[in-house]
Amino acid sequence: MNLRISTAPHVHHPVTTQRLMLYVLLALLPTAAAGVYIFGLSALWILCISMASAVIAEFAWQKIAKKPVRIHDLSALVTGLILGLNLPSSAPWWLAMIGSVFAVIIVKQLFGGLGDNFLNPAMAARAVLLASWPVHMTTYVTPTLFTAGVDAVTTATPLATGAPLMDLFLGNIPGTIGEVSKVAILAGCLFLIVTKTIHWQIPVAVVGSVALFSWAFGTDPLTAILSGGVLFGAVFMATDYVTSPMTAWGQVVYAVGIGLIISIIRKFGAYPEGVTYGILLMNIATPLIDRFIPRNIYGYKKEAKKA
Repeated sequence: MNLRISTAPHVHHPVTTQRLMLYVLLALLPTAAAGVYIFGLSALWILCISMASAVIAEFAWQKIAKKPVRIHDLSALVTGLILGLNLPSSAPWWLAMIGSVFAVIIVKQLFGGLGDNFLNPAMAARAVLLASWPVHMTTYVTPTLFTAGVDAVTTATPLATGAPLMDLFLGNIPGTIGEVSKVAILAGCLFLIVTKTIHWQIPVAVVGSVALFSWAFGTDPLTAILSGGVLFGAVFMATDYVTSPMTAWGQVVYAVGIGLIISIIRKFGAYPEGVTYGILLMNIATPLIDRFIPRNIYGYKKEAKKA
């Protein structure tokens, strides 16, 4: 009998990285379509620039560094699309390009590529763009779809001005391309959960904790979870495999931490939104969470019983 000796992993799953990324892209389609429908062709332009820049940046870096080209795994395309959905439709084209290049090369490739980055690439890029060009990143356009006969105008986020709940749910509000239509985000979330691409713990715990802490701070919970990027961040960025904990309980702790940070920044900070910093700070805390809430490893040595 022939025996094959090899290193781990010894059990392989038929679902590949490419398939997982494809599922994420499919889940993002309703949100992207809603953003383009609401904000027009300018939103489509930003999404295309962001995705193309991410793919080209990854291809160029891997060629220059003489590494295997892995753009076929679709991870760069996902990063570019998520970043584009985090931008206002009024953003200049070069902002999307700079953000995608930064996300792919600085946050992802310089740390070893997919699986080795300690921050969510799209979220880290958004934070850098927000710090570098705050006017471009916080100038939102009122959708012309719901204001027939009125030209689009720049305006503040609904977090600062308030908006009816139905408008918040459907997307009749100013905001980034991907965060405004909550019904589209929920459709994508349902797809990801049904296909077992993500687990329910993180999005549910993020949304639930934001509602709870907002209520504790005297804010309407429903308005809090439907405003800004809470739902989009909870579904598509907080659930990133690489930067979130491995255990179910660890994911709950991680998600509650995100919700707490978001609520604190919204209540006591000068900036009305806190999703970006909530996710990034808990990304950094993920190794610590995994250390204190470890998994039971198959084949681990049990402690000897005391006599």
